[in-house]
Amino acid sequence: MPQGGILGPAYRTISIGIISVVFLIAFEATAVGTAMPVAARELDGIGLYAFAFSAYFTTSLFGMVLAGQWADRQGPLRPLTVGIASFASGLVVSGTAGAMWVFVLGRAVQGFGGGLVIVALYVVVSRAYEERVRPAIMAAFAACWVVPSIVGPLASGTVTEHLGWRWVFLGIPALVVVPLIVALPAIRRTASGPVDPDAPPAAFDRRRIRLALGISAGAGLLQYAAQDLRWLSLAPGIAGAALLVPAVLGLLPRGTYLARRGLPSVVLLRGVAAGSFIAAESFVPLMLVTQRGLSPTMAGFSLALGGVTWAGGSWVQSKGRMAPYRERLMVTGMVLVALAIAAAPAVLIESVPVWTLALAWAVGCLGMGLVIGSTSVLLLKLSAPEEAGSNSASLQISDALANVVLLAGGGAAFAALGGGAVGAAHAVTAGGTASHPGAFVVVFLPMACVALVGAWVATRLEPAEA
Repeated sequence: MPQGGILGPAYRTISIGIISVVFLIAFEATAVGTAMPVAARELDGIGLYAFAFSAYFTTSLFGMVLAGQWADRQGPLRPLTVGIASFASGLVVSGTAGAMWVFVLGRAVQGFGGGLVIVALYVVVSRAYEERVRPAIMAAFAACWVVPSIVGPLASGTVTEHLGWRWVFLGIPALVVVPLIVALPAIRRTASGPVDPDAPPAAFDRRRIRLALGISAGAGLLQYAAQDLRWLSLAPGIAGAALLVPAVLGLLPRGTYLARRGLPSVVLLRGVAAGSFIAAESFVPLMLVTQRGLSPTMAGFSLALGGVTWAGGSWVQSKGRMAPYRERLMVTGMVLVALAIAAAPAVLIESVPVWTLALAWAVGCLGMGLVIGSTSVLLLKLSAPEEAGSNSASLQISDALANVVLLAGGGAAFAALGGGAVGAAHAVTAGGTASHPGAFVVVFLPMACVALVGAWVATRLEPAEA
């Protein structure tokens, strides 16, 4: 039995390898998020701002299902390699875009790669680590966001202001080299190949692949309908729902949306937590830049403390003595998330200091650290080895799908209350303040309510007694 923690002799090489991959993803997310408002404004695409985020999540849904099947049958090495390459390619497409739709296309390519990578990493953890050390590696994943959350916005904002937003996107692909060199050889040695190498290779489940295409197409149509607020948009909206609903029911564990105890509620909670928080966070930099006149650097930097508290929450849940209280920790975490999201619009009041949002968001990130790390640990605990890929895909599908749906809803509400004019208002006002605060309020307050629902779901994570 391997001894020591994730940096002990048995795990050191593979831990450093996969942590480097997560670090790359974290740096991209924090850096690109800071540059996004400027990119959307310069490409005259503020009205499509939510698409820049949801396109990533939409295509990642297909990547997740494909990666789950691929990793369960052939091991996580190939989907991880292809995923990193797609991730980098998407950044290049967005960085060279001359129109907002090309920018969104690049985000879609990037999302497909991200979907492959995240599920493949979960399979690596399932195969390479004993159950007792899995909470620690999940905490390490969260810790990977600390330095990027501080350095990423500052570096990205500085580059955006002095060289232009394009260099943020074009510079990050150079970082891909390090994870490829460090991670892939270690994974090949310790976690590659099928679970049972003597068994005949299993064919891909074509039904799940078709459902994956359906869920991606449906999510894309739904997002389009939400952004184009005309009667004609009802047609793609209905078509999207018709594709989405059966695909979701077929891909997620039975009883997920009934919050059935055990694995279904774990998967549901992941979506509720991630969707509500990320949908709200996507509008924070835009709100600070357009409503309070902050520079892109300072707007992004206001979220930096959250990386530290998120890692702190994940570290708390990783402690062995906290295992008996995991459910209570997760309920507390969701309450903290709800409070942070509800408090964010207070910064729209001129007399409220901007730094109060940074503190509120740090509290929300603490809650997310408690919840996200715990859902990952519980998912792998409740999964048989041969189902780790498919169940990990379900967890990530719930995460990404909730992001798409809630971003669609938030984006529609934002556009309906004049959000599309925010960029124009910002461009013509010397102080950088716009006159559409209500467009932000209708994004944040509903997301806070969704997070409160998550607090209830968090009470149903233990499997029902036989």
